[in-house]
Amino acid sequence: MVEALNALDGAAVTRWAHACVDGLVAHCEEINDLNVFPIPDSDTGTNLLFTMRSAVAAVEALTPDATSAHDVATAMARGATTGARGNSGIILSQVMRGIADSTVNGPLDATALRDALDAAAVLVRSAVSVPVEGTIVTVLDQAGAAARRCEADASIAEIATAAADAAVDALERTPGQLAVLAEAGAVDAGGLGLVVLLDALVTVITGEAPHRPRFVRSHDAAPVDDARSLDPTVVQDYEVMYLLSDTDELRISALRKRLGEIGDSVIIVSDGGACWSAHVHCRDAGAAIEAGIASGRIHQVRVNCFALDRADAQRSLPKPLAGLADRGLLAVVEGDGAAQLYESEGVTVLRCDQPISAPTLLAAIRAMDNREVLVLPNGALSAQELVAVGVAARDASKDVLLLPTSSMVQGLAAVAVHDSMRIAVDDAFAMSEAASSTRWGSLRVAPGRALTLVGTCEAGDGLGLIGHEVVVIERDVQLAGTQLLDRVLGLGGELVTMLVGAHATVELVNHLAAHVEKNHQGVEVMIYSGDQQGDLLQLGVE
Repeated sequence: MVEALNALDGAAVTRWAHACVDGLVAHCEEINDLNVFPIPDSDTGTNLLFTMRSAVAAVEALTPDATSAHDVATAMARGATTGARGNSGIILSQVMRGIADSTVNGPLDATALRDALDAAAVLVRSAVSVPVEGTIVTVLDQAGAAARRCEADASIAEIATAAADAAVDALERTPGQLAVLAEAGAVDAGGLGLVVLLDALVTVITGEAPHRPRFVRSHDAAPVDDARSLDPTVVQDYEVMYLLSDTDELRISALRKRLGEIGDSVIIVSDGGACWSAHVHCRDAGAAIEAGIASGRIHQVRVNCFALDRADAQRSLPKPLAGLADRGLLAVVEGDGAAQLYESEGVTVLRCDQPISAPTLLAAIRAMDNREVLVLPNGALSAQELVAVGVAARDASKDVLLLPTSSMVQGLAAVAVHDSMRIAVDDAFAMSEAASSTRWGSLRVAPGRALTLVGTCEAGDGLGLIGHEVVVIERDVQLAGTQLLDRVLGLGGELVTMLVGAHATVELVNHLAAHVEKNHQGVEVMIYSGDQQGDLLQLGVE
């Protein structure tokens, strides 16, 4: 039996962050299916997962000396705030901030956890302009209240367990508090996401995962076309989100009031530092953006159209299960970190830490149990070899489609749009389009003297490649990296994904991330550990 922890240091808080991601991956579709409020757009689980991954990416970018629970939780709060998606994602960021604020003077112990849940509940209540009972707000309140009711000398395991159990009880009561949930036969999706996070905390502390029922929406209930049924005079067309800096509490208060005038579901939160995240549902997206511009410097503006989201949802409504394709994804991947990224998305991985051959890939395809197999070669084999593999792999019992992914970052972009509810050719087309629209480059160190299209490099030079061609040669690797970033961002982009190799230093990664923030405003940076041996970094621009 594993002995329960008395407190969580930085390493344990990091384990909790990863456990949260794993839990949200496992429950993502379940949460999405429950999502009927405030908009039935079936993306709450996806939003929570994206937000939590942003928190983990911020932790992975910490310097080696930033190892305390407070350092890690502060990074999580910052990453979750800047990467938040949807109402639920912003609220999740405040749970992280509550932990950061409560661990200033030490580890996350019993007292700090009690304070953190209290602080998170207060932060969320103050951030949401019109709190609605029967949502994640209520579930968080009840978790905090249960923590406060514990005995003064209660252990952190007892407090975490009490909070998680109370969250489950509160979640089960949400249909009785919010009519739209009762009508849909669902509990609150965001509340379930919070339960997943609290259960992950219990698991890290005690070593045992709580047993919970699955919260499945009753599809016999009347369908919910739109949360606007709560007030038919209000029709919101857009979800607008952006980050703000160079602002203050007074201007934020004015922004909150203005957004409340032009829309609803207004949430504005801080990461505890100089960054704020704003969210609103409204009819006039331009007015919401103008309000932000008047309140500070805004960046990372995101506008979602609910009408388009509903149309997409209708196109992917579940069909009878008997008609579903038995489809699997197979990706050729180098590095432990990259393998974990792909596997967390349900992708089968073929490792290529050493060069692989066409017969090796063919054997991996044949070993797949799926009737339909989509293959992401990620540049591991030549086009001629892939054609031969594709021909050999297809038979009466297996359909194989090889996608044009030339790098692991392109493969990740493709996986992000995978939808098993589409027919295989449509799914392959959407994934191929996502891959081809992702510009990619790599940074590496020259192993020896060589002639390239831009001149001769010497051993130890920093090389910047776009695709497979060298476009930058610099003696200083950091300089080569910044020049490469300027090249790949020269045609624009909103998101840079950095897949960090095994030999890249923290200083290099931080330097490049800071370069993007300073010189390419409005561009978001996502950093993941790839652990690949060859490239110091792979860069993908979307």
